[in-house]
This record gives sequence, structure tokens and C-alpha cells, in this order.
Amino acid sequence: MDAMSTKGRFNMMKLSDFDFDLPEELIAQTPLDKRDHSRLMIVDRANQKIEDKHFYDILDYLKPTDILVRNNTKVIPARLYGTKEETNGHVEVLLLKDLGHSRWECLVGNAKIVKVGTIITFGNGELKAKCLEVRDEGIRIFEMIHEGIFYEVLDHLGTMPLPPYIKAKLKDPDRYNTVYAKVEGSAAAPTAGLHFTDEILAKIKAKGIQIVDVTLHVGLGTFRPVKTDNVLEHHMHSEFYMISKEAADTLNQAKANGQRIIAVGTTSTRVLESCYTKYHCFKETAEDTDIFIYPGYTYKAIDGLITNFHLPKSTLIMLVSALAGKELIMKAYHHAVEERYRFFSFGDSMLIL
Repeated sequence: MDAMSTKGRFNMMKLSDFDFDLPEELIAQTPLDKRDHSRLMIVDRANQKIEDKHFYDILDYLKPTDILVRNNTKVIPARLYGTKEETNGHVEVLLLKDLGHSRWECLVGNAKIVKVGTIITFGNGELKAKCLEVRDEGIRIFEMIHEGIFYEVLDHLGTMPLPPYIKAKLKDPDRYNTVYAKVEGSAAAPTAGLHFTDEILAKIKAKGIQIVDVTLHVGLGTFRPVKTDNVLEHHMHSEFYMISKEAADTLNQAKANGQRIIAVGTTSTRVLESCYTKYHCFKETAEDTDIFIYPGYTYKAIDGLITNFHLPKSTLIMLVSALAGKELIMKAYHHAVEERYRFFSFGDSMLIL
């Protein structure tokens, strides 16, 4: 059952059903010195069991026939601080999506002062953004005006877009990217992948497990909070994803052979489920998705998921609840709080099988 037919079955799903008490001190402020030394909770759907391990134990739970699918997007220094040309008013801009032809969809902090025609200057005028369109909820479409290569200008002027719950300064910006990050374009990290090291990936390959890369540029769809009491009234913001022909062929072969497909993170999950729901197979594509996965959804593409611990009342906790069942996920989250797991972007991880 897809999200559309789920809406027909349920008229109401309360946001409060996905809430839990989280002590603030459990929100991880900095990454661990060693990526793979984070904790790993194993959640077994078949026998409803929970185990406490470390991420470097993950090899014990992966089979040689498994396909591991990861999101190779790269976080860009997407947060920019500039001034409005007419008034010198300060404006914070978060780049969300490259629309092509020097146009970007952005989230603006002080959005009320940014109207069509407003020009914002960054740095010493190396970059200017002209507002072309005003959208709801602080979204603006800008034309980016600059000399040279945009991403080089951005490297100079932008900062890493850490989530607002991280107050500590990040010493090494590379720690907010996976070791396999490759395709520039994300406004947030696909955080489940942050636990992998080159050594662990080498061991995974040595065990015979195939690794498949897909791309989803993380934007507002992933981190936008749900503001409606009835979950079904929430509208997901679209994000851009890509699957190569090689990746699609490998995944279709795996499906035909009955091999397990394990997604690294909710973003990889959304890529695979979007594609499979639309085409009934995996296919080479580059398109937008606004898929919203919540309990009642029947998974078609994946058999397991590596994920972090998510915010209360978020679309991400709904996605994992759809896979493992809300009761088991809430039990796992309460266990994580009791056992002092670290939460959110730089926190610990979970493997749902």
C-alpha cells in the first residue's frame, strides 16, 4: 500500500503519537573521534528483540548476498549571511535546491524583508542573490550573480549548515560529510552514513556485499518539521534524486534473486521507495520526489535500514515506524533514552532488520 492509498484508509494520525521525552543532554553536539565507535542498536522485527552493540559490529549482521545502498550526496557550505542592498538589513539564506540556470530555491531567515527584486550581497560583492519569486514559509527563488565557478565562491563565503540543535562549533567541516560523499548539492547530511569509515567499507566489500550508490540532495523535505496535528495533512517538500543505470540493474537483479536490500539512511530509503512505487522496478532516473512514508505504508524496495535516532514528531521517526512498527520503534527509542544513547546528526545508530 502506498502513501496515497494509506490516506484513504486512515483519516487521522496524530502527531502526538510520534512524540517522546528526550533529555537535552542526549543530543550529540560533536562527532566521536572515531566514526565507527558510535553505538548501534539492533532492532529485529521478526522476534521483536533489541540488542546493544557498536557500529563496528555491523558486519556480524550483514550477509554476503546483501546489497548496501548509500546516498553519495555531499553537503555544501549552504548557509550564507548577507545584507539587503537597499537597507543593509542582515539576511540569512540557506540554499536548498539548485534549479539550474543560476537559480536556487532558498530558505530565508528574515524572509519578510525579501520581496521580488530584492538584491542580497554576500562578502565583498563576490556573490549577489536577486529575488525572482516569493513562496510560502520563507522560501524564495534567487538568481545567483557571481564571477567564476559557483561552488568555489560558496566555499569561500558559505558555512556548513549544521542543524539548529547543534550549538557546538564543528572543528572539522569534513565530519559533517560521509567518507564517500561525492555529488555536491545537499543542505544537510545523510547522517546514517556518517558512521562508516573506509576500513569498514573495505571489510563490507571483502565479505562479498555489493555497495550501490544513489543520490538524493537533502533539503527541506527531510528536515522540515510537521506543523499539523493530523500527520496526513503534512505536505512533503520535494527533493531531487538520481539513480544510475548500473545501480538500477544491480538492484533489479538483487530483487529477482531474493537478496536483501539494506538502505543506509532515510534518504536512500526515500530514493528506492520513490522509484519502485512509481515504476514497479528500479530504473535509471533523475527527478524530484515528495514521497511521505508513515505507518500504513507497505515497503516495496528495501528489506532493512541503517538509521540514526530522529527528532520527536518528525517525518523520519514516522518513516522508521512504518518499517518496524510504531510500538517496536517507540520501545527502541525509550530504551535508547534509558541507555543514554546519543541522538540526532552526530549521535548513535540503529539497524532495523
